[in-house]
Amino acid sequence: MLQAQQKEFRILPLEATLLNTKTVPNSAQPFFLFSIYTELRLALTCTPSCKVQTSDQKASETMAGPAPAAPRSTQKAPSSRPGLLRASAITILALIILAGLAVIIIWLVIRPRRLEYTIEDGSIHGFDLKYNHLNASFDFVIRAYNPNKKVSVYYDSVEVDVSYDDQTLAMDVVEPFFQPHRNVTHFQVKPVARLVPLLGSVSRDLRLEKSSGGVELAVRVKARIRFKVGMWKSTKRTLRVTCSPVVVHLSSSSKVFDRVYCDIDL
Repeated sequence: MLQAQQKEFRILPLEATLLNTKTVPNSAQPFFLFSIYTELRLALTCTPSCKVQTSDQKASETMAGPAPAAPRSTQKAPSSRPGLLRASAITILALIILAGLAVIIIWLVIRPRRLEYTIEDGSIHGFDLKYNHLNASFDFVIRAYNPNKKVSVYYDSVEVDVSYDDQTLAMDVVEPFFQPHRNVTHFQVKPVARLVPLLGSVSRDLRLEKSSGGVELAVRVKARIRFKVGMWKSTKRTLRVTCSPVVVHLSSSSKVFDRVYCDIDL
C-alpha cells in the first residue's frame, strides 16, 4: 500500500503537468513530452525505497571501511637444503673413495714391509750386587734390517735401555744414522749401571739368577724415525722395539749367546 501511495504521489504531479501541456506552445510540445516520459520512466523503475536502500548500503560500506585485503600465502618455497646435503655427502664419499684408491696404488707400488730387529750378541761384565745396589756393564749387538726395495729410513734419535722385572737397570744412546733400502745395519750398545738402587724383590731374584750363570733381561729400543721414498720424506714417527727374554751369560760363562728376535711397534 505504501508503494502504491508513493507511486500516486509521484504520478499526480506528472498528471497535473500533462494537464498543463495545453499551455505549452506546439513547437516545444515534443521535447516537453519526451522529458515528461523520461521522468515518469525513472519514477516507475526506481522507487523512493530503492533510493533509501541504496543510500543505506553506501552508508554501511562507508562505516565498514575498505574491504580487507586477501590473505597472503604463508607457505614457503621448498628449501634446497636436502639437495645441498645430498651433494655434500656424495662429494665426501667420492673423496674417501679416491683417497682409498690412492693408498692402494701407493701400497702396490711401494709394497712396504716391516723393519726387522734382532739381538745378535750380548754379555755382562763387572756384575756386582751389594746392599740392593747394582754395578754392571752390558754389551749388546743389535741388528736392524730394512727389507724394503724403495723405502729408506732416517734414524734421528735412538735410545736403548736394559731392564729386569720392569725395573730399568741401564741406558745408552746411539748416534743418528741413515739406513738405505735393503740394508742391514749393526750397532753396538754398552749400557752401564752405576750403583743403581733396586727393589728388595728384584735384588733377591737377580742374585739367584746370577748364581746360575745367566740373567734374563729385557732390551728395549725407542727411536724417532722418518721414511724416505724417492724425494718424499715422511714426518717423524716413534719406533718401539722390544726384545725379551734376552738371556745374558756372565763373562766367566762359556755358554754361547742365542739370537733373540724382537717385536716391532710403529
